[in-house]
Amino acid sequence: MKKSLLILVAALAAAGLAQAEDTLKKIKDSGAITLGVRESSGVLSYTLGGAKYVGYHVAICEKAVENIEKAVGRKLTVKYQPVTSQNRIPLVQNGTVDLECGSTTNNATRQKDVAFANTTFVEEVRMAVKASSGIKSIADLKGKTVATTTGTTSVQTLRKNKRAEGLEFNELYGKDHSDSFLLVDSGRADVFVMDGSLLAGLIARSKNPADFKIVGEVLSVEPIAIMMRKDDEGLLKIVNATIAGMVKSGEIYQLYDKWFLQPTPPTGAKVGLVMSENLKAVLKSPNNKPMEDYAKK
Repeated sequence: MKKSLLILVAALAAAGLAQAEDTLKKIKDSGAITLGVRESSGVLSYTLGGAKYVGYHVAICEKAVENIEKAVGRKLTVKYQPVTSQNRIPLVQNGTVDLECGSTTNNATRQKDVAFANTTFVEEVRMAVKASSGIKSIADLKGKTVATTTGTTSVQTLRKNKRAEGLEFNELYGKDHSDSFLLVDSGRADVFVMDGSLLAGLIARSKNPADFKIVGEVLSVEPIAIMMRKDDEGLLKIVNATIAGMVKSGEIYQLYDKWFLQPTPPTGAKVGLVMSENLKAVLKSPNNKPMEDYAKK
């Protein structure tokens, strides 16, 4: 290798190391860390009101904060920044959010812009409808109005499904998951296409859960992970070590049970979603593979 190329490689490596240290240095210098949270991402991340956010992914991020505090050598103020499907990636990229703790799918396109920790939830995209709708599968969507949330990929996933080829339906977008669910609840849309756990959580916390049901084929299998800035290797290492420690101690399984199988605040609603075989497998063999890898199986 020529000397000039060696110098270039060394310079790039040094630049990458400096960038990787930026977030931890910023956190240490400011004494604060900002977690990106969702208002209504099922039991992965949601608000109880009064700037209080809870959920399975919020709890994992808060555990990571404990280890980040050890790494930077000081107690940190934890700030919670609500994000949407539309602004979550830009807010991570521009440094407003340090860890995004919502319900973001890890895919190849997003990996070009941000980094993902090892997968902590595996989602199956499904359809929620009113129980009286008569809709049972993709084939029943002809001429119907399909709702999803702005900034998500669910409708694109539906259109790519072989069973949807040549099927004409209308699209309607909610500003967040609660808004999308309201489109179905109010009759403005016939179907809400979204991650199954989010649909189950929204139905469980609705006024009349029996009025809704999840139907149809699994549209895609998607790995969900905590998101951070690209090349933040120092931060990524801490978060992944946190996840690994929680798996080894069994804490992550206890968290899953708490949020998916037990009554949840504020109403005591129970999602009732048992851990999938896909999630069991990824926790046993940690990785941050994008959803495209799951589609190859």
